[in-house]
Amino acid sequence: MPPENSGAPEPAADGAQGQESDDGAQNDEDTAAGAASDETPEEGTPGRPKTGRQRLVASLWPPRLTRAQLIVAVLLFILGLGLAIQVRSTSESSALRGARQEDLVRILDELDNRSQRLTDEQRRLEGQKTELENSSNQAEEARKQTVEKEQQLGVLAGTVAAQGPGISLAIDDPTHSVEADKLLDTIQELRAAGAEAIQVNDVRVVADTYLSDVRGGVEIDGKRVTQPYRFKVIGKPEDLEPALNIPGGVVQTLEKEQAKVAVTRQEKIIVNALRVAKRPDYARSSSQ
Repeated sequence: MPPENSGAPEPAADGAQGQESDDGAQNDEDTAAGAASDETPEEGTPGRPKTGRQRLVASLWPPRLTRAQLIVAVLLFILGLGLAIQVRSTSESSALRGARQEDLVRILDELDNRSQRLTDEQRRLEGQKTELENSSNQAEEARKQTVEKEQQLGVLAGTVAAQGPGISLAIDDPTHSVEADKLLDTIQELRAAGAEAIQVNDVRVVADTYLSDVRGGVEIDGKRVTQPYRFKVIGKPEDLEPALNIPGGVVQTLEKEQAKVAVTRQEKIIVNALRVAKRPDYARSSSQ
């Protein structure tokens, strides 16, 4: 017969079941607490910014640039640099920015006069062409024009004396600061203004004239000239004088070198310094 107390172990089983139930409840509470902890992280937890300021800082730093943004930034930099260089170049090259209205008007008049001289020269040449075509004695007319041309070339080459209206220019340089390049600039400005014959002191200036600095003065074509430098220039006085006195021109440049400059218009200028005609060694006229 089975013992009467064969069912005694049942309470222990109930206790074990109760213990298991208690452990399951404890696990459920831990799981709920962990979920709640995940849903509401504490402030300052790394990688989980809570405030708007923290989110803003996290979005701005470290910077994340795309390739398109980088290309746009480089293009904008190049554009800005180009604009800056252009503005600087424009400001430096504008020599007439501070010029007075009357100076600007005088410069425009000079340009108009140069244009008019070129137009007159064109008409003169066209007239010579017409005379040659219509002359009954073309040989005589050609000879006449040849003589005139010879005289003109002689004036330009410095082999014959010349006279006519023009200006005289005196440059007194007590500090000896006016060098050959300044005198050359003066000659070039006079030529651009229509000078037909130029003489500096006792040296005739021609197409192949050169200037060089020497101790205590300047040499022109190897001949020493000392200050005061005196220019005798044949040409239209109304064109020559304004060309020297334009803002930033020859007179102002020389005066910055502490030189004294005097320009005088004259009805008759005599250029009598002569040069020896040189026969070229190799060049010959193509008409021969």
